[in-house]
Amino acid sequence: MRITFLGTGGGRFATISQRRMTGGFRIDDFNGKNYHIDPGPGALVRSYQFGVDPKRLDGIFVSHAHTDHYTDSEVLIESMTRGMTKENGIIMGSRSVFEGFKEWGPCISSYHKSNSENLILGPNKSKVLDNMTIKGTKTVHGDPTCVGFQMEHDDFRLSYTADTKYFDKLAHYHKNANILIASVIRPGSKSIKGHMCSDKFAELIEEVKPDLAIMTHFGLKMLNANPILEAKNVLSRTGVKTIAAFDGMSLDINMNDPAKSKFISLKDNVARSFRNAETVDSGNVINKRENSDKLISYTRDFYGR
Repeated sequence: MRITFLGTGGGRFATISQRRMTGGFRIDDFNGKNYHIDPGPGALVRSYQFGVDPKRLDGIFVSHAHTDHYTDSEVLIESMTRGMTKENGIIMGSRSVFEGFKEWGPCISSYHKSNSENLILGPNKSKVLDNMTIKGTKTVHGDPTCVGFQMEHDDFRLSYTADTKYFDKLAHYHKNANILIASVIRPGSKSIKGHMCSDKFAELIEEVKPDLAIMTHFGLKMLNANPILEAKNVLSRTGVKTIAAFDGMSLDINMNDPAKSKFISLKDNVARSFRNAETVDSGNVINKRENSDKLISYTRDFYGR
C-alpha cells in the first residue's frame, strides 16, 4: 500500500493563499484498490504532478461540503469513469455532499453520481467492498454531517478523522487503527471550533495507540509554528511515531510494521518547487522557504526514530 499527499493545506486562508496545496491524498493498493480522499482545489493537477494516475481510481471519498475537501470531486469522477462513458467505482461521503443539508451542499451533481455506486456514510455505518470494510466515523464540525472513516482489510485498519474537534468518544470510532491520519489545523493548544490542534491529536493518539500517526490539513497558524516541530512534540509525548505530511510526500506502507514505512524520494521537479516557492500570508511574502534539503533532513530523521 502507498499513501501520497497531494496537498497538506487546510482551512479557508491556507486554501485561498495556496501556501500549502489542497489536493487531499491518495491511498493506492489497499486490497488492490485505489482511493482519492477529500479532493480539494488542485487535486487533478497535483495527481499528475506527483505521479498518481487519476484514471486509475476505484473510489472517491468526500468527507463534507466545504470547498477545501470537495472542489475537484466531479472532475475526478469523470476521470474514474473515463469521461462519464463507463460505469465504474464508488463515491463515498457525507449526506451533505450527496443530498445537501441545510446550507451545506450538495457538492456532486446527479449527472456525476450516475455512473458510480453511491454510499452515504454516517457514524458506524459500514459496507463491505471486495473484502474491504469501510466504516463511517463521527465528527463534530461546522458541517454537522461531516464524516471520517476507517478502512479494514485482513485485520489491518487505516483511519481518517476528517475535520473534527476532539471529543470524548472520538477514539472509540478509530480504535485498533494501525495508521491514524488526522486533520490537525492548529499547533499546540490553539484549538479552533470544529477542528483539532496538535495537543488534542496527542490525546487521541494516546487513546487509540496506532502504530503510525500522520498529521495533515494545516492552517496558517500551524504552518507558521512549523508542523515538523509539532509532530516531534506529539512523538515525545505519546511515544508513537508521528509525522507531519508535506506536499508530495509518499509513503510505502509496511503492513506488518507501519512504523517502518518508507518515504519515497521526491522527484527533482517537485524538490525544485519546494526550493523555489515563496509562501504567502495575508498578501505578504514570507522569506522562510520549505526546501528540498529540509525535507531530506526530515525523512532521515523519520528513518532514525
